[in-house]
Amino acid sequence: MCDASTLEYTEPDAVVDARGLQCPLPLLQARLECNRMADGQVLQVVSTDAGTRRDFRTFVQQTGHELIGEAEEEGVFGFWVRIKRPA
Repeated sequence: MCDASTLEYTEPDAVVDARGLQCPLPLLQARLECNRMADGQVLQVVSTDAGTRRDFRTFVQQTGHELIGEAEEEGVFGFWVRIKRPA
């Protein structure tokens, strides 16, 4: 796992800004956006709900996507998910 400062890309392909939303809304919005994205693309999710840390780790395990980074700054959590589609 890496933090945001060490990610190898400069811009995500899509961003979900879920600041101010509580569980399960950040995860639901992320899931909807993931469904629209292609294999290999990167989704960034920004949230203020501390429960998203646990939720996103579980989400990537269940979906097969890859959590490639996460960061926290002043109560704002960022997650970077690489979309993985079955072959």
